[in-house]
Amino acid sequence: MKALLLHKPGQALIEAIPAPAVGPGELLLKVRMVGFCGSDLNSFRGLNPLVSFPRIPGHEVSATVMEGDRDLPAGTDVALSPYTSCGKCASCRRGRPNACQFNQTLGVQRDGALTEFIAMPREKLFPARLSRKELCLVEPLTVGFHAVARGRVAAYDTVAIFGCGGVGLGAVAGSSVRGARTICVDVEDEKLRLALAAGGVYAINSAKEPLHSRLLELTEGRGPDVVIEAIGSPATFRAAVEEVAFTGRVVYIGYAKEPVSYETRLFVQKELDILGSRNALPEDFHAVIKLLEERKFPVDQAVSLIVPLEEAGNALRSWSEGPSQFKKILVSLDQL
Repeated sequence: MKALLLHKPGQALIEAIPAPAVGPGELLLKVRMVGFCGSDLNSFRGLNPLVSFPRIPGHEVSATVMEGDRDLPAGTDVALSPYTSCGKCASCRRGRPNACQFNQTLGVQRDGALTEFIAMPREKLFPARLSRKELCLVEPLTVGFHAVARGRVAAYDTVAIFGCGGVGLGAVAGSSVRGARTICVDVEDEKLRLALAAGGVYAINSAKEPLHSRLLELTEGRGPDVVIEAIGSPATFRAAVEEVAFTGRVVYIGYAKEPVSYETRLFVQKELDILGSRNALPEDFHAVIKLLEERKFPVDQAVSLIVPLEEAGNALRSWSEGPSQFKKILVSLDQL
């Protein structure tokens, strides 16, 4: 069967690989469509420290069950959770397997889904009445939904989301579902337009407007109750703590690639909750599937390009050369 392999930074080739072996508790899936995310781009660029080469990328997956069981019969379309959990580390023992110390994500620490067939554990599959395009958006949106849950976002909150890429959009949509008032912050107007369509109430282009004064203006001088950081730069890491209201919550999804210097007085003076957010839990998948089944997310606006498997390497290259020209890129393994 065919697969996309990253052999080294900048080199992505279609090659033949063996069909997957189906282990105990696993089901055989026909891969229909796979979305590229920022980690795939970093892998292609050689900037993902968790990836070794060669590697098959892909973890945002739409698939069809080929060999099923009574509860999940052949022909069922599914989204899937691409993470593993050991069941023994501190995170797993606390019921938070999304943050397993020994997690291996599809396409990152182990080969991913950009191939014709994969075998997956039954418990990682989520059936849904969604199109293949929509199924590909489930996993990236869950990461933002999980951050919203970590931030305990409620209807009375004003939430500022720093970064409105795929994961940030999930945070926008997740906050909106909970009834919160959302402020979307980015440096690209197109991303902000999409964030407003996903449920945002206000948009701030921080490259054109003063972030601090605009946030104070929109929150009656208090600052946001919750700030969700989905960029991963030292500047936005610091800004999250500086801009959040007293006794507010800061949730970090992104992570800075270099040390960050803080005014730690603000941690104590504001009595802040500083929270990390990693991957997603099953309840996040169910919540996102409900959102998409109710047609409450601008799917068509979020996807900028769909290409066949044979063009996947070129699409990665084009995205690497002009990242601002693309939103979500999907790779179809069916005939277009």
